[in-house]
Amino acid sequence: MRNLTRILPVDADGLATAAALLRAGWLVAFPTETVYGLGGSALDEAAVARIFAAKGRPAEDPLIVHLADVAELPRVTTALPVSVTLLAEAFWPGPLTLIVPRGPDIPLSVTAGRPTVAVRIPAHPVARALLREVGLPIAAPSANRFGYTSPTTAAHVLADLDGRIDAILDGGPTMIGVESTVLDLTTPIPTLLRPGGISLEALRDRLGSVLVGQRQPAGSGAGLASPGLLERHYAPVTPLWFVRGSPEAMQIWLRERVCAELALGHRVGLLVPDEDAAALADLEVDCEPLGPAGDVSQIARHLYAALRALDQRQPTLILARDLGAIGLALAIRDRLTRAAAGRVVELEPMLGT
Repeated sequence: MRNLTRILPVDADGLATAAALLRAGWLVAFPTETVYGLGGSALDEAAVARIFAAKGRPAEDPLIVHLADVAELPRVTTALPVSVTLLAEAFWPGPLTLIVPRGPDIPLSVTAGRPTVAVRIPAHPVARALLREVGLPIAAPSANRFGYTSPTTAAHVLADLDGRIDAILDGGPTMIGVESTVLDLTTPIPTLLRPGGISLEALRDRLGSVLVGQRQPAGSGAGLASPGLLERHYAPVTPLWFVRGSPEAMQIWLRERVCAELALGHRVGLLVPDEDAAALADLEVDCEPLGPAGDVSQIARHLYAALRALDQRQPTLILARDLGAIGLALAIRDRLTRAAAGRVVELEPMLGT
């Protein structure tokens, strides 16, 4: 069956076509270093409405505005906290989103009605080339159905949004694999709202004190401070269980849970590091090894693609385990906790808390 959404090559013609579509108010998915984003003009209320409709995204969940360069910040904000310069020098372009006061040209629909706006400057060469070509601030949440697993390839975007958006720039697999870090600079002390590609440790090295925010329940009616704060997010269709504890305790729990599920006639999917995959290789499970437990960058790159692959094969349930809370592992913990939607098993002793 022919795709309804155009797949554009990453060349001069493809970038020009994508930019023309965005300037006309249409939607284009494009790669960033984190995940694929679903882009629309951040200055065009009709384009913003199309983003929400294509994803099935609730209006309470704000969008991140992407810029080509720091010099464009005055287009989207009325005031810049002093720390912006320090953070921009260290982490932009890159996977850091900053919450700053909203400028008058940004529609309230972008910010979920809040007086703040989330902004970042992506590092991916295709994203940067597109932003320069279009010449507009681009609102771009992840290019997938709302609440489900984020896309790290053009094929993932097509699987979720074919016929709902106008085009996809195919830049290959993304480099980091989990979403950007979100840091609120409008609070008295900078507050980490979502861990991501820039670690909490790196932020504290630059700023000193950084608080860690809390998850927010859905359905409150109030606009969220940032994307990625809902209890259930990034989730597969298949129920996922997430276990936290020491490596030894988690491996024992995984074996016992797999054996119990197999005894009930269930099909079990495993989303685990290579070491656990090897240790549990004698069990009849559908396993997606993520890479060595010590290489969290590799695991992050593979996480969503592996989760999507397992989900497509429709096991009865998926089991995943924690990697701790240091560096990028904290972002992986956050995504799997939200993907589990409350199905989190805490073991003792805890790892990395």
